Amino acid sequence: MRIHWETAVVTETVGEPCSSHDLQEVRVRLGNGETAAALHDLAVETPLQPGDEVLLNTTAVRLGLGTGGVHFVHARLGKLDETTDRPEVPAGTNSREPETPDRLQSSGPQEGHIMKLRYTSLQRAVLSVEEPSSPHHALFADSRTLSGMPVLIGELHSMLPAAVCWLRELAREKGAPVPRIAYIMTDGGALPLAISGHVRRLRELGWLAGAVTYGHAYGGDIEAVNKYTALLAARHVLKADIAIVCMGPGIVGTGTLYGFSGIEAGELVGAVHALGGVPVAMARISFADPRPQHRGLSRHTAVALGQAALAPACLPLPLLPAEADTALLREQVRQSGLARRHRLRWEAPPPLEHIAAALEAYGQPITSMGRALPDDPAFFAAVCTAAGAAYRLLRNEGPDKP
Repeated sequence: MRIHWETAVVTETVGEPCSSHDLQEVRVRLGNGETAAALHDLAVETPLQPGDEVLLNTTAVRLGLGTGGVHFVHARLGKLDETTDRPEVPAGTNSREPETPDRLQSSGPQEGHIMKLRYTSLQRAVLSVEEPSSPHHALFADSRTLSGMPVLIGELHSMLPAAVCWLRELAREKGAPVPRIAYIMTDGGALPLAISGHVRRLRELGWLAGAVTYGHAYGGDIEAVNKYTALLAARHVLKADIAIVCMGPGIVGTGTLYGFSGIEAGELVGAVHALGGVPVAMARISFADPRPQHRGLSRHTAVALGQAALAPACLPLPLLPAEADTALLREQVRQSGLARRHRLRWEAPPPLEHIAAALEAYGQPITSMGRALPDDPAFFAAVCTAAGAAYRLLRNEGPDKP
């Protein structure tokens, strides 16, 4: 295992971060004279300025990765002296010692004692919702349940905005209050919540009751130690009516049966069930993905729900306009044994023009694997079909009631 490091100089900053938990985008000049984009985590450092010399982790770019394939700033090394082309540092300090932001030099009682990225050079303390110094500690001292809350479980981050848009659209149609929606981000993809443009946009719109990050993911409105307490925090601290759980941007896959981070979806079904919630699985379906394992019902969904899930879930599936597509889905469902484990609901998905209108309210493109609604309608149909089932559960309507 190797990390590729390189020093660079910040040439410009791109946009303005909204909070101290955002990622700052900068342009840097590398040692070979080329310029490139880099991301800087403001949860551990103050904002960068042009002229700052930085140490970059360039591993993902060297590997040519798509997800995470950008440079990340590891530390600020100093301010470049234009006359000597060397970093300026305060007298008496090591020229390679990173600066320490003032806000990290002292720790108040509310900073917390739970470490994320534990036992690494980037470990940081957070105030976890369960710990004794948390104002919500008492909530977790006793046994609590989700009280029947529907929980949408997905594999891909792109499912989040599509599901939120459709839940809001259904409420608008019925003239009902919009449900309080909490997002729970796992650590199966990106670890900093700030890297999610979708969460940033949903917050701008005021469409989320809040975000919870658990495991080694960090940056949520609430931090939690594990998936169980994250779910309970969404229900009892954020007062959510519906929770959506999926990893942040990015997913690990190896082309093997079990070697993908999305298998956590099956584990989440068990957690929701154990806590007295209603797990509603968002199936990953595509007829535009050229990879055989993701054509029709993704093998990831089949394995996560067909083998890793040890409890039943509500599994809504769309009856697609093309009969051949639906026939393939039915055969894949039969082979995977999903009907034996879960409550399948085959139903007509919303019309594409209706989905398009709901997504338009978001104001920004929503794509999955680079494909928008016109490119991969089956993907969005599956997400909206599941979101519709969760909404009916919330309103105690229809055959989806457990």
